[in-house]
This record gives sequence, structure tokens and C-alpha cells, in this order.
Amino acid sequence: MGFYFAQLLTGLANASSLFLIASGLSIIFGVTRIVNFAHGSFYMVGAYLAYTLVTLWSGSILGFWVSVILAAMIVGVIGLIIELTILRRIYHAPELFQLVATFGVVLIFQDGTLAIWGAEDLLGPRAPGLDSAVRIMGEPIPEYDLALIAIGPVVLLAIWLLFHKTRWGVLVRAATQDREMVGALGVNQAWLFSAAFVLGSFLAGLGGALQIPREAVSLQMDLSIIGEAFVVVVIGGMGSVSGAFVAAVLISVLNAFAILIFPQISIVLPFIIMAIVLIFRPHGLFGKPGSEKGAPEEPDQPLALMDQKSAMVLMAALLVLALSPLLTADFTSVLMVDVMVATLFAVSLHFMMGVGGMVSFGHAAYFGVGAYGAAMAVKFLGLGMISAMLFGPVCAAMAALFFGWFCVRLSGVYLAMLTLAAAQILWGVTFQWQRFTGGDDGILGVWPAKWASSDKVYFYIAFVLCVGGILALRRVAFSPFGYILRGIRDSQTRAESIGIDTRFHQWMGFVLAGGFAGLAGVVFAFSKGSVFPDSLGIALSIDGLIMVLLGGIHALAGPILGAGAFVLIEDWVTRLDYWRFIFGAIILIVVLVAPDGIAGGIQRLLRGLKGGRA
Repeated sequence: MGFYFAQLLTGLANASSLFLIASGLSIIFGVTRIVNFAHGSFYMVGAYLAYTLVTLWSGSILGFWVSVILAAMIVGVIGLIIELTILRRIYHAPELFQLVATFGVVLIFQDGTLAIWGAEDLLGPRAPGLDSAVRIMGEPIPEYDLALIAIGPVVLLAIWLLFHKTRWGVLVRAATQDREMVGALGVNQAWLFSAAFVLGSFLAGLGGALQIPREAVSLQMDLSIIGEAFVVVVIGGMGSVSGAFVAAVLISVLNAFAILIFPQISIVLPFIIMAIVLIFRPHGLFGKPGSEKGAPEEPDQPLALMDQKSAMVLMAALLVLALSPLLTADFTSVLMVDVMVATLFAVSLHFMMGVGGMVSFGHAAYFGVGAYGAAMAVKFLGLGMISAMLFGPVCAAMAALFFGWFCVRLSGVYLAMLTLAAAQILWGVTFQWQRFTGGDDGILGVWPAKWASSDKVYFYIAFVLCVGGILALRRVAFSPFGYILRGIRDSQTRAESIGIDTRFHQWMGFVLAGGFAGLAGVVFAFSKGSVFPDSLGIALSIDGLIMVLLGGIHALAGPILGAGAFVLIEDWVTRLDYWRFIFGAIILIVVLVAPDGIAGGIQRLLRGLKGGRA
């Protein structure tokens, strides 16, 4: 019995740490509606700053706690600088486009931290005065864990008092419920946003600083925590700090005991819990209708068919692409295959988001299922390349058919997070099912048939499949089905009032997008000769989001431009030192110069040139 009680206390200590970062994330989203991927970076920087300060005042109880608070305050100031210099400039951009900016910040922080503290993990000292263990029911419990268990509720109480007993807190709660009305009443929203961002950043820095006696400080801390933090916020309800506390306790305690019973499930347990909660409570445990805001806004101009000049430019670009293997080296052909795969993947995600209005944070799941479906067809069923290429997209479409049935019942960020949960569950199965998927070793030997083994021949196979898939999705976008999807995106209530089965159409759109993402995965698997679990990972889903949002979500050419720019820039900068910093800076420049994406920037430039000639 004592052992299980010790596990409970360990779970509660972990819950306090998780609550600190999740509460800050919830406050920031509740007020600003920003899906802040950089929140994990604040957590990481808080840990590094605390390590530096604590080592300066080692051995002093006062020095340790002053260092922790000072590190969190510095992170709060850093958050303020980012809000003032970057985010404030793009508050009027589509809300999910701000996600691209925060991911650029993540890349900059990763290389900035690497340059300052180095690549090696840093082991922080134990907290003075809390560096031993006490026995409870016969089991040793670290004193620092008991301190953390107390810190979580204390911080929750402090936040509750701040939000309920101060005028600023009342305004924050009002902005969480109705941001536009708060602005209409004359409240300075810029000041409110900045203050909320500072508080959220401070809490993230505090969470990281408090971790240094418990774990090594490393460059992986940011991405390892941000997924769980988002899960906690969504389960609790977007904008609900008390919900974040309950969700943190629920996840941490269940995970503490799941490790004892079924260790393999621990890597996906938070996402399984989130999926179950969202299926039965679409707005989270304490969320309210409307808290899912974060979906792309209705475009100022509807998608339109290309004019004659644009069609001629497209045909010329396709001709150049088709002739490129005859004029360039084999390496360029391989790179062009990567560009085409990324473009088809981005176009399939754009079809779901831009046409269907369904935000996805886990679209890589169907890319990976398609790749694994083709690879397993070759390995276990003995199918040839052509048959496997047909089998892979069918597998992806079937996976999208299953998960889409649950996902389309939600909207906004909740829908996006359920797609992420589905992707992580599939990734966990792929990673753990060593016998069939190869686990972390992947599946090797997925090469094209002998007649297609040449780089140039396979280029044309990829050209036909990827370009054909892109054109097919574009055709669907302007079909009656595509117009119905756009009508549902713009006004679901209006669509339902005229008798349209909105969920069925969104479900079929989800399946279609998943199937074409699977086709991209199939082309990718045969081009690389192998497939690994990271083809279903969060990183690839984020890459897809960046491609779509960087190119422009309200233009059909957006994902094409975004994918091409993303792959070519990534191929160039990854050869350089501190490439993440450079890549992040490029993303931020594009975001600030063209907040409506590359396609929107080109359209504005062309309108300006026409106006000048007039």
C-alpha cells in the first residue's frame, strides 16, 4: 500500500510542474487566442536561467528560491519583448497564422540556447533544505516532491485571487469569454494582451525553473513538454486555469500508475485521455461553447478559378518541372521529388483547412499510414510497386474514415487537438508494435521496381502521382462537393438550415484529404526506400501547417508556394551552422512582411503594380 501511495505522490508532484506551464498557456490562449508553440521554449529558457543563477548562489536556501523567481521574471520580460515586437504586429492576421510565427520563435530559441549553454545536458543542484527524503508509509519520498505538491495549489490560489479580486483579473476573464465586447467597452486590449502574455510566460519560466533539481536541463525540454501542456489545456477547457489544474492531476496520476501496469501505453496515454474527454465533452471538462476559437477566419475574397494568364504560368511551371531531370543532375531530381511530395501533402492539408475549414494538428498520421501501408504490402503481402502504391492511399483513407467520424463532431482548436491525439495514438502503435512495423528501426527495403529504379524514371512516376493528386484536389475544390464544404466552413448553421448534412460532407472531405496525404506518403516511402515512425510524428504535422499557413490559407496556390519555399529553404539552411536560427528568422520575416502568406503578398504586389500603371 505504501508503494502505491508513493506513486500517487510522484504523480501529484509531476502534476504541479505540468500545471504551471499549462496554466500560462491557458491564460495566453484565453485572452489573445494565440496557439503559442513557443510556450515550451519559455519553459526551457526558465530552466537554463535558473541553472545559471542557482550555480552562482549554490548552497543557499534563499539563493535557490530567489534564482527560481528571478529566472521566471526574466522569462516574463522575454515574453513581453516577443509580444511587442512580433505578435502585436500580426494580431489581425488569421489566428492560426500566428502559430507559424511562434514556431519561428521556437527555432530561434533552440539555436540561441545552444549557442549560450551548449549542447550537453546540465545537471542542476538539489534544492538546499529539500535535498533528502522522508519516509511515508515506509516508502522514501523526496522532500522536493512534497514541496512541489504544495506549490501547485498555492499558485492556483494566487491566480484565482488575481482573477477574481482585481480589476485586471476581471478584464482578463471577460476577454476570455468575449474579447470583442471588452474592446467595445473601451478597454485597452493591447495592454491587456501584453500583461496576459507576461503572466503566462512567467508561469512557464517558473515551471521550468522548478524542474532543475528533478531532471537534467536539455535542449529537448521545449518540444517534450509542449505537447502534454496543450493536452492539459484542452482537457481542462481552453482558458480555464482550474480546468488545467484538474487535467494536470488527472493525467499525471493516471500516468504514474499506468507505468506500473502497462508501461508501453505511457507515451500516448495523455492523448488517449484527451480523445476520450473530447468525444464526450467537446469543450473540455470546464470549457464553454465558443472557447474553441482559433480556426481560420472567413477569407476576404472567395477562392476563384484561375484566369488565362495564371493558367499559362501554371502550364509553363509544370513544363519546366517535367523537363528538369533532363537538364539537371540526379540530386536535383531527388530534391524535386521531395518538393512534389511536400506539395501534395500540403495541398491535401489545405483542402481540409482552407476549403473544409477543419483545422488539423495531426495530418501526418495519414501520410504515415499511407507510407506504412505500402511498405507492409511489399514486406508481408509480397505486392509489387504499383499494387502497393494503390494499397497505401486506401489504408490512409480508411484510417481517416475511422478517426474523421469522431473529429468532425468538434470544431476549432478542439478538432485540431483531437486530430493530434489520433496521430499520436497511431504513432505510439507504430513505435511499439515491433513485430509488424519494425518499431524505431522502421521498415527497410521499400524500393521501386527494377524498371523504375532510376532516379529520373522515378521522378516521372512521382510527377504523375503528385501533380495528378494536386490537380484532382483542385478539381474537387471547385466541384459541387467543394462548394458545399466551403459553405459549411463559412456558415454551418446556414448550411444546415437548407438541408445539408454538414457532418457527413465534412467527414467525406476529411477522408479525401487523408487519402491524398497517404498518396504523398507512398511516393515518399518508395523514394527513400524505407519508412520510420517519424513519418507520423508531430514534427511532420507542424511542417505541413507551416507550409499551408506560410503560403497562404485563403489561396489555392498557397500550399504550393509554401511547400516549395519550405523545402528549398530547409534544404539550403540545414547545411549551415545554427540553421534553426536562420530558418526561424526567415519564417518571421515572411510572417511580418506578408501576414496573409506568400500568395497573399504576391496578390497585393500585383494589385499594387496594376494600380501604379493605371
